[in-house]
Amino acid sequence: MIAHVRGPVAAVTLTSAVIDVGGVGMQIMCTPSTIASLRIGHEVQLSTSMVVREDSLTIFGFASTDERDMFELVQTASGVGPKVAQAMLAVLDPDRLRQAIGQSDLATLTSVPGIGRKGAERIVVELKDRVGVATIAATGAPAWRDQVHEALLGLGWSARDADAALERVAADLEPGATPDVSTVLRDALRTLSKAR
Repeated sequence: MIAHVRGPVAAVTLTSAVIDVGGVGMQIMCTPSTIASLRIGHEVQLSTSMVVREDSLTIFGFASTDERDMFELVQTASGVGPKVAQAMLAVLDPDRLRQAIGQSDLATLTSVPGIGRKGAERIVVELKDRVGVATIAATGAPAWRDQVHEALLGLGWSARDADAALERVAADLEPGATPDVSTVLRDALRTLSKAR
């Protein structure tokens, strides 16, 4: 798995860039916003996701790890391949995409080329509990809370379970305290295992 590439930009097209990595030109498929940020000759680091098929090996590149993680997550929904996933991120930034899925906003999802109403409904059903709705950041929740929430989602817990565990753990904290993230995560996991 290639997690990122770094090197000078050797060439840019409408859909891809060639990054010179140790003397090897790697073609990276990118969203329009990522392409727009690249300048030939300038060094860049892109988070990447490699898609292996029987007849091809394609690397998709993103300006942030958040974009890359969303690209990989939406492909776990049935019927969503790398091309549709890339189109989703070309139209919607990761937070807007999380919000659309979390709030069952089918109109926003169907604004993506290649996604019809049935496809949007399927994406919502399959991913709603896994996206970690963007409203957490919007509510002004402390950074430690966001980090623990993301970690719980990454470990396979649903957004609802993660929220419930965080509420229980937060109730035991001193008001206004900034706790250690690893301690809160351990306490949240303990709470979740007891609830099973």
